Amino acid sequence: MMKLIRKFYPDARQNSIYEVDFNGLYKKGMRGLIFDIDNTLVPHGADADERIEKLFSELKRMGFKTFLLSNNKLERVKRFNKNIRSLYIYKAGKPKTANYLKAIRMMGTKKETTVFIGDQLFTDILGAKRAGISNILLNPIDKKEEIQIVLKRYLEKIVLNAYEKERKAGN
Repeated sequence: MMKLIRKFYPDARQNSIYEVDFNGLYKKGMRGLIFDIDNTLVPHGADADERIEKLFSELKRMGFKTFLLSNNKLERVKRFNKNIRSLYIYKAGKPKTANYLKAIRMMGTKKETTVFIGDQLFTDILGAKRAGISNILLNPIDKKEEIQIVLKRYLEKIVLNAYEKERKAGN
């Protein structure tokens, strides 16, 4: 049972996008950053705010390529991306791996130099792991979510509790 649960463990976990050590990632050779949008960068359905726009500008200045990978519709992704000007794929079909790999090709990076950052274990992180990409799980920004996501969060809790127990035990 534990072996099965471990398949879902994220490579790393942070509370928010603002706690991710992007300097450290760059020093480790990472050059591509793929982001989920809703509940990862902003509350579900929200536009990019000044703080997010500034973050993306800083990431590009550091030398990162950025990419938005969303299961949402074109209008939603375009609206969010207006001032960010990142490459993107909408209706991405996460956790299927095809568009994770397409994002890497579009950025001109490699699996080994790309990191995926998202808030959902069974879509964002599972897809990244299956595609062979490093990943960081963030806590969701907004606690109010659609019913199908609420149900997944119960299962995520079980996996994340096991993950945290093992991490604290030093495994």
